[in-house]
Amino acid sequence: MLRHVIAPSSGWTKASHTVVRDRRMNSDAKILLLYVQGLPESATGRPLGELARKLEMKGRAYQQAKKQLIEHGYVHEWRGQGDGGRWVTEQLFTNTPLTRDEARAVRARLSPEAAGPTRAERLSAPPPSAQSPTVGEPTPPSAGGYVPEEEHVDKNTPHPPSEAEPDPEPETGHRPTPAQEPGAEATPPQPPPSPQLTRAERVLLSLRHTRRELLLGVGEARALAVEAAKWLERGLTESELRHALLAEPPKGGVRSAVGFLRHRLTHKCPVAPAPVAPPEPPPPPVRALITCTSEAEEDHVFRPLGDETECADCRRATAYASWMVDTDTYDFPPDMTWRQRFVAVAKADALRGKPA
Repeated sequence: MLRHVIAPSSGWTKASHTVVRDRRMNSDAKILLLYVQGLPESATGRPLGELARKLEMKGRAYQQAKKQLIEHGYVHEWRGQGDGGRWVTEQLFTNTPLTRDEARAVRARLSPEAAGPTRAERLSAPPPSAQSPTVGEPTPPSAGGYVPEEEHVDKNTPHPPSEAEPDPEPETGHRPTPAQEPGAEATPPQPPPSPQLTRAERVLLSLRHTRRELLLGVGEARALAVEAAKWLERGLTESELRHALLAEPPKGGVRSAVGFLRHRLTHKCPVAPAPVAPPEPPPPPVRALITCTSEAEEDHVFRPLGDETECADCRRATAYASWMVDTDTYDFPPDMTWRQRFVAVAKADALRGKPA
């Protein structure tokens, strides 16, 4: 390394090798030390922090530099109370490391009055906070810059307090209910909830025992019970309703228990079952066989449908017999059996008065 050094003829500051080559102090501490050492006597009345701000040394950098200068004996501080009770900090700066006793001796030599008064002088001196009493009479405290007005106790206020009501007399008769009072409208009693609503509300409130995120309030459960009751009315049981509401939970969790349950109750409600056809009426009872009472050659039996006493063939023959007498003819329809024709002729002759 080549070196070219010219000693300045003016504006220089002497710096010892002990300060420049000291490895225990950083560059900020050394620069601050050399800067304060080269100041004139007129600038010594300023605190060390103000002088450091001239070097743009602030905050953490200044605190670190000052700490190193104090630790190595270049800066010493004393704090005490001066006249009037104010706290004062006095600093001593030196370019040679000094101990605490050496620094105290230098302080006493440079500033004899800085040693402070003795203990006897401090005890005889008046207290710092003692002041002369204020001249004048005491005044009442003011609120908001306004002097409080004088109270007028006897003056009537615009809203006087209400007087205490006398104790009501004991009632001897029956007190009428609101429905019995004149002019009061009688409110109809609320019908009790249906069994399906009660069961649906009980199922909705029990969901929180299985999944905590489905916790519902009483009012929310009653509002959703209207939709849940439709499931029970369509033939589902309470366990099936509970399983349908708890099955397949969303992957991201339930953010709103009311919204989740309302959506599931509305969109997954089962289809209403088709109406059941009424059962067919049972067939009429089968009656016993009875003997026909018509005037036929052979006795025969039949099963009556009502209270008739003749069989269907005999009744038809009787009807044709009347028609034959009225028309005086013996024509028969082609579907008439021989037995019906024989009975019809016999009855027609009996009606005409001819022997059969």
